[in-house]
Amino acid sequence: MLQKYDDRNASIKVWVKDKLVDRKNAMISVFDSSVQGGDAVWEGIRVYSQGVFCLDRHLDRLEDSARAMAFSDVPTRDFIKNAIFATLRANEMIDQVHIRLTITRGEKITSGMDPRLNTLGCTLIVLAEWKPPVYDNDKGIKIITSTIRRNSPMNLDSKIHHNNLINNILAKIQANHANADDALMLDNYGFLAEMNGTNIFLVKDNILVTPLPDACLHGITRALIIEIAKDLGIVVQERNISLTELYSSDEAFGTGSMGELTPIFEVDGRKIIDRRKNNITSTLSASFKKLAIDYCTKF
Repeated sequence: MLQKYDDRNASIKVWVKDKLVDRKNAMISVFDSSVQGGDAVWEGIRVYSQGVFCLDRHLDRLEDSARAMAFSDVPTRDFIKNAIFATLRANEMIDQVHIRLTITRGEKITSGMDPRLNTLGCTLIVLAEWKPPVYDNDKGIKIITSTIRRNSPMNLDSKIHHNNLINNILAKIQANHANADDALMLDNYGFLAEMNGTNIFLVKDNILVTPLPDACLHGITRALIIEIAKDLGIVVQERNISLTELYSSDEAFGTGSMGELTPIFEVDGRKIIDRRKNNITSTLSASFKKLAIDYCTKF
């Protein structure tokens, strides 16, 4: 599914390093670590009319990723929050907004991979755009299984929300060529990991099942759905899941800040049929939307 361009984003202001600049001037150095080696961490954050959704949870994960990458001179949480709020106010954004929040290791004194070449501190980027959920959450999406495997902790740990997303992009290219909306990525053992941009859940016999966060990102929306389900008395299992289980599931959906809860109606040509008629996906989606006000930070 191709995202649509919003004309209002042509004249947005973007926070780069320590100030707001016009979109046309929103640039970083060719010596920045994100250019040199994809050496950066990021968060995707949604903004509702009630405020910035799950802001502190996102900043917790951002800080964890930066620490795992041994970044130096990371901007303080207060500085990052003020930059986010200043960006939203400057653009008069209050709803249907998505923020791509990035911290790079910063500019290098000369080209190279060695982090000791970074002596100027991190680069903070706050890119806020008018962008509703990217999927049609009423219709849902169809997906295909990619041949590209999701990283395991043996390689590049998916617990780090880093900018090295080439394997996700390659999986998405496969989905595009197959005329599918997204690609499902498996782990090195052939179990479900996640889709190229979202976590995945399935429902079978009234039980909500999702992959262990071993080869997938521990998503913010994923965690909330697990919390909501347990509060509703729905049994939740985090475990290894085979493709066969997904094919025969009663319901399946993806979760993420870009798309919220997105039903999956087809996997590798198999239709997902809700034989139990319990509509657990719809129940969780409705509860998720009601919680927005409780998890938003006003600005």
